[in-house]
Order: sequence, then structure tokens, then C-alpha cells
Amino acid sequence: MSQASAPIRHADRFFIGGQWVAPSSDATIKVIDSDTEQVYFAVPEAQAADISRAVEAAREAFDNGPWPWLTHGQRAEYLRAIGAELERRSADIGQLWPRESGVLHAVARGGGKGAQVTFDRFAALADTFPFEEPAKPSAGQFGLIVREPVGVVGAIIPWNAPIGLISNKVAPALLAGCTVILKSSPEAPGEGYLIAEAAEAIGLPPGVLNVVTADREVSELLVRDPRVDKITFTGSTAAGRRIASICGERIARCTLELGGKSAAVILDDMDVETAARTLSQAECFLSGQVCSSLTRIVVPRSRHDELLEALASTFSQVRVGDPFNAQTQMGPLAAERQRDRVEGYIAKGVADGATLATGGGRPKDLDRGWYVEPTVFGNVDNHSVIAQEEIFGPVLSVIPAEDEQDAVRIANDTIYGLNASVFTNDVNRARQVAAQLRSGTVGHNAFRTDFGVSFGGFKQSGIGREGVHEGLPHFLETKFVVLEGPPEGYEDTAL
Repeated sequence: MSQASAPIRHADRFFIGGQWVAPSSDATIKVIDSDTEQVYFAVPEAQAADISRAVEAAREAFDNGPWPWLTHGQRAEYLRAIGAELERRSADIGQLWPRESGVLHAVARGGGKGAQVTFDRFAALADTFPFEEPAKPSAGQFGLIVREPVGVVGAIIPWNAPIGLISNKVAPALLAGCTVILKSSPEAPGEGYLIAEAAEAIGLPPGVLNVVTADREVSELLVRDPRVDKITFTGSTAAGRRIASICGERIARCTLELGGKSAAVILDDMDVETAARTLSQAECFLSGQVCSSLTRIVVPRSRHDELLEALASTFSQVRVGDPFNAQTQMGPLAAERQRDRVEGYIAKGVADGATLATGGGRPKDLDRGWYVEPTVFGNVDNHSVIAQEEIFGPVLSVIPAEDEQDAVRIANDTIYGLNASVFTNDVNRARQVAAQLRSGTVGHNAFRTDFGVSFGGFKQSGIGREGVHEGLPHFLETKFVVLEGPPEGYEDTAL
């Protein structure tokens, strides 16, 4: 084991039915520190029996427990308590996230506060969301539109930003009245254990939240289980296609937040140096391991070389190293196989004839850890592999366009549609171009995504939305109740 110890109390067990239970086998998953390449900690690897046990606990809690019958206000108090516990564990999140995924400690230590804000924002919806509202029926005297919990939810979490994604799946599911099986990533299971400890600490009813860690094959059993009403998944588009096909077979509900190959459209009035600094800084976050990263830089051909030089200058100056060093601006990738993947794409870009303006290798002063240099390609053909496939690392592709119309065409010429941004000094031009981009989020002069409002994608970037404003309805089913008169509480309601 590495000298650092994981701040987890029950790393040898699963959290199922409100208890820490022994796994069904002695199979384990080793979590490797992305900076030291040493084993950080190990957790049990769930088998079919463990997944079934977790589903059974969630099913029992939904069908026969008190949780779905509490008021939304009562459930909101549990959410606030979970958020407060996660904020209290901020230092622990600050230790786990960098070692699991390579994010900077300066960012990771804010993860607990971010989780608290998410849980609090969803809790506030208990007082404002229209869970029940009157509506005049076509036939009958009085109607009620009732939005009820979808049921048992399987939440499948990736490794890159676990605490934020856990919060944005678990909080709305619990407020809606659902019960949850949280399936953590093998690369980053620590935050799942932290929220399980939080649930235990606040006395969440048994079976409402269950936490296991499994690899891909066993995880599919969660998707297939007919006792699970909905799957919410964040991960690759390839895995999302598989999940969607399985859910389609049994008409299970699903929300899929998938891959991206997001475009930054640089208009002709934008200062190139400013755009280069902004894009370089944004791509440092999580070492580019972000599905919504702006990695396709579309620029007027007349300004291509100028922007390429500016990006090469700013990105090459990024300080890469230990994520716990306060001077570091970009940490390692999450795993050796992830570095292999990124390096494979860099080699493909060179082979296809793109201009390697900076980077392309490993930092020469780092002899361990899954590090790669910040990399910029220029003169990239939009139909090439590095322009079309998600790399999930600090690799930018600069693509020349003939004019604004051509830039929009290039930006939309992808199977993805998760994020985009328009760089211009004219807010009206930004709004006009944004209207033409097929993307779930469009920012202005920066990388912008907002889970406080809405996050999700067009095309093969996903199905449905997450976020405080748009995420809750995906955990609800709509029922229309037609009555022969107004029930209690609606006596004076005119339809």
C-alpha cells in the first residue's frame, strides 16, 4: 500500500439495506494512485449475488418501506442532512479525488461544499416543484396531475468526477421518493463509500440508498434486472448504446449522459490571445478528462496560424505534476490505460498529417504517474479521428473554417452534441450562432456548463437532462387522476 491511507471506514464491505455487509466473494478491486502508481486502497468487487441483494433491498424499501410515503418536505430534510455530512467530509474528498482521477487538490477540496449545494438546491424544490396540480379533464368533474416516484433507480457513476455526479443523481432520486442502488466505478469507488457513510450517519431509512462497486460485466446485471425501474448513467457513448438497448428490451426508463466532442467557435472579431488563454485554462481541469471539454477549436482560416501559435504558447506553459502541489496547474490522467488511450490518439493525429504544435509526449521531469503533456494539433481535418472521436485527455484540435457558416457546419458535423461555446465580442452574434449549434449547452467566451440548471446532450451525447432545474422530472412518473369532484384541499379550485 502507499503511505497515504484512504479515509474510508468500511472499505472491505458493501452498504446494503442500511448495513455494512460482507461481500459474497473474496474478489477485490485495487485502486491505483494516479500520481505514484501505487495501490491506494482496495474494495470488494461485487458479484451477481451482491447486485441482486442490493436490488432486493432497494425494492423492499420502495414497495414496503416508509420512504415513498413521506412528504417531499420530510425527504428534503434528509437531503439537507446528507449534504451537510458531505461538506463535513470535504477534506476526505480532497484526498480521494486527486488520487483516483488526477484532479488538482485545490479543486477536489471544494467537492464536499459543491455536493452540499446540490443537495440543498434539490431539497428546496420540495416547496416549489408542482408534484401535484389540478387540471380540467375532457370528461369528468375534476382532474389532478400527480408526479410520483419512478421506483427503484440504478445509478451508474464514472470515475472522472464521482462526488458531483453522485450528488446530481442521488439527490433528485431521493427527493422524488425513489430508492437507489449506487454502482461506483472500479477506478474511483471512494466517494460512493463516503455518501454511504453519510446516509448511515443521518439515519436514512434502510434500503433507500445502497452502494456497491462492480466492473462492467456484473454492472450489466443491474441494468437487466426487472426489479429496477430506471437507470441513470454517465459514461461513454459506447456503454450508453449498450444500456439503452437493454433498457429498450424491457421498456425501462433511462437517463444517459454520454460522450462529447465539443466545439469552440472562434469568430473573426475575437482576440486570439484571450481565446487561447481561456481554452488552455479550461482544458487543464481534470487533465481534459471531461466529456464536455472544448477540444475542437474552429477558427477562420485567415486566423488559424495565429491561434495555433497562441494555443501552443499558453498550453505548453502549463505546469504539470503532483496534484497536491499548490504550483501544479494540471495533474495526471486517471489510469495507465487512459494514458495509453490518449497517446494512441496523439500518434494517430501525427500519422494523419495534422500539425503537432506542442506536446505529444510525456513530461520529461516526471518518472512516475500517468502524465501526458498538454498537446495541440493544427490544420486538423474535421473528418479525421482526432476531430471526431472523444480522446478524454488534454489534446486540442484546431480546425480551419472558410467563414461563419462553415464554422457552424463544422461544429455540428459530429455524432455528439453535449457542449459548445462561441467566442465573440458581440453578444448578439453569440446568440445568433448559439441558435444554430446542435448542443445541450452553448457558452459565450468560455467553457460553461451548469448542473444548477441543466446538463445533457443532443444526438449521441445522451438522453434526458440532469441539473437542478431539469433533472428532477426524469425520476418521476406522471399520473392523471380523474375524480367526480374536488378532493380535500381543492374545494375552492376553479378549473
